[in-house]
Amino acid sequence: MHDTQVIIIGGSLVGLSAATFLAWRGVKTIVIEKHRGSALHPRATGFTEHTLEFFRAIGIADQIPVVDPNFRLRRATVESLVGAVIDEAAWTPSTNTAPAGLKRALSPAGMAGFAQDKLEPILRHRATELGAELRLGTELISFEDTGEGVAATVRERETGRKYSLSAPYMIAADGAESKVREALGIGRRGVGHIMNINSVLFNCPAADKYLDRGFRQFEIDQEDFKAFLTTYGDGRWVLMFYGGDPKPAEDYADDIRRALGADLDFEIITSGTWEMAGRIADIYSKGRIFLAGDAAHQLPPTRGGFGANTGIDDVWNLAWKLEMVMDGISKPSLLGSYSQERQPIGWLRHQQTFARQDYARYVDNAFAGVKLYGDEAMELGQLHRSEIIIGTDGKLPAAAHPDEWKGQPGTRAPHLWLDGDKRKSTIDMFTRGFTLITESFFWAAAAEAARAETGFSFEIVRFGGQIHVEDVQSFSEAFGTGADGAALIRPDGLICWRTPLSPDMASEDLSTILRQVAALA
Repeated sequence: MHDTQVIIIGGSLVGLSAATFLAWRGVKTIVIEKHRGSALHPRATGFTEHTLEFFRAIGIADQIPVVDPNFRLRRATVESLVGAVIDEAAWTPSTNTAPAGLKRALSPAGMAGFAQDKLEPILRHRATELGAELRLGTELISFEDTGEGVAATVRERETGRKYSLSAPYMIAADGAESKVREALGIGRRGVGHIMNINSVLFNCPAADKYLDRGFRQFEIDQEDFKAFLTTYGDGRWVLMFYGGDPKPAEDYADDIRRALGADLDFEIITSGTWEMAGRIADIYSKGRIFLAGDAAHQLPPTRGGFGANTGIDDVWNLAWKLEMVMDGISKPSLLGSYSQERQPIGWLRHQQTFARQDYARYVDNAFAGVKLYGDEAMELGQLHRSEIIIGTDGKLPAAAHPDEWKGQPGTRAPHLWLDGDKRKSTIDMFTRGFTLITESFFWAAAAEAARAETGFSFEIVRFGGQIHVEDVQSFSEAFGTGADGAALIRPDGLICWRTPLSPDMASEDLSTILRQVAALA
């Protein structure tokens, strides 16, 4: 007998997301987190449309304020916050844009400029509400993969009490210095250590008025003073220094005044040090244990949101697979697809981060020949490959604008508005289970027959029959099925199979396809 179904080590952003996603799917989880609350340094502050789509599904998106759709995170080189702008730094000099003549919303969700220490309490509450158990102030001492599950020894930090836990599976979301990853002997590759960053967090609401020029990030460039200044949008600012020795928080007061360039009232909150580095785990799983977040991919903060959002996407990908294996619907081999699909995404984001102007200078432009993808391609148009996705050959690019894919298997299902004033999206349809979509009565009938033959429960949706598209693009065009074909969407919103042909012309048998893409037991 196990104590729970999944043990999660680490209860910060990615660990909490994993707990919430799993609990929402009915999977029992226990989170082991050594701290009692969020770190004083907010860390991540930008969350993409794709992440907000996940939060939309689990019912917390309305608690997260989104930014103006036209918002673009701009960075300027300045003498000081109030000084003249010397230059503006570009982020993505890419020509990867939408197909000519097509302008439409790519997601039903917006982007959020929301500090991590404000998001984490929302996730804690929702995870607990859904049944996850959070054991805060508790740390992992040791663990063992027994072959039939994972046995962990943990300790309450306040009392010193040790006890054991067991579960069929464990997720390690315990950060870049992951004890779990190191114990498993999983290596990492990438640019490695670049430098340590020393920072001071302070409250200065009076500085917010200087954001009117449209910049939120500032490279402070004075003859004998170089630093980076940015805001969390709520009166809090952080000043960072590249290298050098850390100082007590109160010793940064003169530095803050120099970076502001004006006599503004401020209150120092805390100081800290973090490592700028790029390291991607060679594999994301071993036995019954999975790596997620910084434990799997250590990346510096980027204007494309390639760090925190990648980790949240990891556990969205993993959660439905654990659910189906736990429920006995799928074979355990389904879980092998997690590393197959997500590790190349981590590596892609590593290459894209250090090929861009913000970080290329720190690695001697080592990735100057890397093709740059636009943010829309990186966030909404990445290609996943694995043995449970049918139709992804090696000639396809790693990413493309979502409207260029037109329903390519391995990519996120396109967003289309449905049913007019309800403002429901196709994205909302693909969160719980597998869904076959088609305009064809014949494919709907074939799906009914496959459902009966396999005993596998999945949704069958016929566009133009049960449901209508209210968008500038039609269903058949967006998904590439034509009037006669069909597509199969997974519970994480990825397309795993598609055909433009009618059932009598298609070479694939739908029952066989279902057994492959869902690894049916």
